[in-house]
Amino acid sequence: MDKITLIFVGIVACLVSIAAATPGIASFYTDYVPSTCFGMTPQGNAVAQVDDALWENGAACGKLFTVTCTGPRTVIPHPCTGKSATVMVVEHCPECTSTFVLSREAFAFISDPLAGKIDIDYHPYALTHLLVISIDFSV
Repeated sequence: MDKITLIFVGIVACLVSIAAATPGIASFYTDYVPSTCFGMTPQGNAVAQVDDALWENGAACGKLFTVTCTGPRTVIPHPCTGKSATVMVVEHCPECTSTFVLSREAFAFISDPLAGKIDIDYHPYALTHLLVISIDFSV
């Protein structure tokens, strides 16, 4: 009889489907320090401010989100680059009309900066799962 060995190794940090993306609006800013979440400690240039709904009284500090441009909100007809950016929340923007105010670098990665404001889809950043299947057929 054949011996079948199946080894499944799954490493899952968090499973979130891109299909579960939420629509929103993004604009950009250029002064990243100081920030409410990290004070004078720079967090790089893939950062964002978020509106009240995402801020959750500061619980959003340090959270990562993947943001994708889905279309224009201005006269720039095709601002999207087709890329997605993963950004860290470092700031609250209660007066903003955008869901995310991205760092200029993150905004430019996903859209033409001349657009100024774009439609987006976003979701919490998730490591994809690793699934290794090993099948050993031996007699």
